[in-house]
Amino acid sequence: MNEARSTRPRPPGARLLRDGLKALVLVTALVGLLGWATERLGYPWQWYRVPRYLLTAAEDGLQPGPLLQGLVVTLQVTAASLVLAVGIGLVTALLRLSPSWIGRALARVYLELIRNTPLLVQIFFIYFVLAPAFGLNAFASAVLALSLFEGAYASEIIRAGIVSVPRGQWEAAYSLGLNTRLTYRLVILPQALRQMLPPLTGQAVSLVKDSALVSTIAVYDLTMQAQAVIAESYLVFEIWFTTAVLYLGITIALSRAASRLQKKALISAPT
Repeated sequence: MNEARSTRPRPPGARLLRDGLKALVLVTALVGLLGWATERLGYPWQWYRVPRYLLTAAEDGLQPGPLLQGLVVTLQVTAASLVLAVGIGLVTALLRLSPSWIGRALARVYLELIRNTPLLVQIFFIYFVLAPAFGLNAFASAVLALSLFEGAYASEIIRAGIVSVPRGQWEAAYSLGLNTRLTYRLVILPQALRQMLPPLTGQAVSLVKDSALVSTIAVYDLTMQAQAVIAESYLVFEIWFTTAVLYLGITIALSRAASRLQKKALISAPT
């Protein structure tokens, strides 16, 4: 009887209270560690000066400050790069799986070239070499570099998702008279999406963090704006902590959205 009582699941309220206490202990420890480090550094914290760089008061109301303006640029770069990266990844994955040896060779050269060179070098090459030849501005160069880099990793995720679909699904589609294009669009890709979504979410999170490198080519994203604010105000730790929180908010929102999409896909999946 004692054994049965010990295996009884705890009520949700008790579990929530336990998790809340753990979070409180962790936050208290982090605050204490930060306070101890502050005393050792002798750094005068000036958090009261940070809000003006997030929102500024104007005659017609509150306006976004430089940090929020940079956040908007980061979101624009990330969204455009993510769409292009998925498209590039899909094309590359289909080339890897195609019967054409030329397509497979092109895909292999692209993957080896992109994955074995640093992203920063690729950004500089596109901005200083390709951009003048094709008339690209800094924003377009940043989007192109991030798309090519993330697309190489997304292609392997997409290819793995396609390969995970049982061979019987292909045979069933062909027996219904579907060609290869319709088989991919109506049968294979919808099933592979459920397998691809979690790793693609992780790749999207990496894209958000990698987008900070575009500040090296004068794209006024969140990181570039933070550097400008620090040069003006000397609020080194306050601004970098605020910037980290803003990046964290983006990545958590992406993870939550992908989790909901995955749950909906599982619910709507045929049993």
